[in-house]
Amino acid sequence: PPRSTLFPYTTLFRSRQASKACVVKREFSKAEMLVKQAVCLAKNQYGPTHAKYADCLIDYGFYLLNVDCIAASMQVYKNALDVRLECFGKENLQVAVAHEDLAYATYVNEYSTGKFGEARKHAQASLAILSRHLPKSHLLLASSKRVLALILEEIAIDNQDRGAEQRLLHEAEELHLFALELAIQSFGESNVQTAKHYGNLGRLYQTMHRYDEAEKMHLKAIQIKESLLGLEDYEVALSVGHLASLYNYDMEQYHKAEELYLRSIKIGRQLFGPSYSGLEYDYRGLIQVYQMTTNFERFIEFTQVLQEWKVLRDEKDAEQGGADTVDEGSNLSLADLIKNLSALPEVSSASKVLPEQPTTRG
Repeated sequence: PPRSTLFPYTTLFRSRQASKACVVKREFSKAEMLVKQAVCLAKNQYGPTHAKYADCLIDYGFYLLNVDCIAASMQVYKNALDVRLECFGKENLQVAVAHEDLAYATYVNEYSTGKFGEARKHAQASLAILSRHLPKSHLLLASSKRVLALILEEIAIDNQDRGAEQRLLHEAEELHLFALELAIQSFGESNVQTAKHYGNLGRLYQTMHRYDEAEKMHLKAIQIKESLLGLEDYEVALSVGHLASLYNYDMEQYHKAEELYLRSIKIGRQLFGPSYSGLEYDYRGLIQVYQMTTNFERFIEFTQVLQEWKVLRDEKDAEQGGADTVDEGSNLSLADLIKNLSALPEVSSASKVLPEQPTTRG
């Protein structure tokens, strides 16, 4: 093909890959510029019903999810799913992936409400498609099962039928154990993905009142993450917060919980700023700790901190009011794109990122 045909595709591909790398490195300003460029280029070159445009929307949803724009992320993932369904039909692996992405974003968005029916529908659709077309040991199945397990656990928590609750939790455990075993086989024990699965099991065992096992899983997740990522990484803070929740709400080890909450808050605020969504769970946990230990001075202090956080979150949520317009990209020339990227600092100043899953509900 002539270079004039290859040029937009090459730029599109490189912009997409670079944006995802920047998200992983927490360089969100660069990621935003790159992914919006990709969305705009795909829409202009291929049109809003083309599979390549849907690919870019998936990347954009990933970026939005990681900068706490959950409602916007849901809308973008839904748009991507609609395009892929139109392009490929229902029985397609790319459609299954889009279902999974939308399921997880919906799960996070509805976490505080407990309304997980829509998330469950998309997670089950994803897993059904993948199960029909992939070997039983494929990594895509592990990812899909993990998302469904997270959703089933939350549905179980709110279920008034004791028998149904136990069945849901048992199913969630089987799904998490499958994902963990496949991660160990594929990546080994000393891997961040493996550590995440240990953390997921820790949260589930906490829900199942298997507290010693939960503590073991959380400690293993923290040990792996610290050895690979250092002491001040976001992933470490996430697991530290999960262990704090276990000590606080179920094991009555309040001084351990306080230390871990404060560590998680310190990392979260340093990396992502004062309106980071994950801080809510740490603040609520600390308020519980200080109430149980009758430290009323600190109880009042963090009650006020939580109120200030809510104001910041409301401001952030108000910014997402135009979710139907989030797919508008930026149309820069390649030279201007490179110039603007070069002007940004190496480490993004973006202040927020989404946790892999929330710490606790309520």
